[in-house]
Amino acid sequence: MPDTHLVERRPPKSEASRDVRTEHPPLTRRPAYQAYRVLHAGFTVAPILAGADKFFHLMTNWDMYLATPVAKVLPFSAHTFMLIAGVIEIAAGILVAILPRIGGFVVAAWLMGIVLNLLLPPGYYDIALRDFGLALGALSLGLLAREFGSPFPRKERVAKPD
Repeated sequence: MPDTHLVERRPPKSEASRDVRTEHPPLTRRPAYQAYRVLHAGFTVAPILAGADKFFHLMTNWDMYLATPVAKVLPFSAHTFMLIAGVIEIAAGILVAILPRIGGFVVAAWLMGIVLNLLLPPGYYDIALRDFGLALGALSLGLLAREFGSPFPRKERVAKPD
């Protein structure tokens, strides 16, 4: 009898596809992690360089960016304020390097303060807009650091088959 032999039954495609596990790429290959690393490096280096330049004025004369209404209420000179701002910026860059989950939000808040200062006098709106964009980037760093900012990388969790 020709019809009596055993035939291997193959499951329908939908069942076969359930058995295939999709593996996530390694952490270092994920775009979100790469974006986090770029922001982490950038918001570590940029505040440190800008803060240090408050002392050396190699990039620009930072004193001119302090709004006159702000300078008038200070108990010291605008230059002294900028030196203090430089120390704060260096500290913020170091904080980002060590604790990006906190440092990202600190730098974002600092940049928003700079934006408000730049909106007071006319003529610096373009720089205020740039610093607003930087604040968004620092905020993004703080958010991404919730996922990737641990000094000890998490082990990948493998989903168990159902």
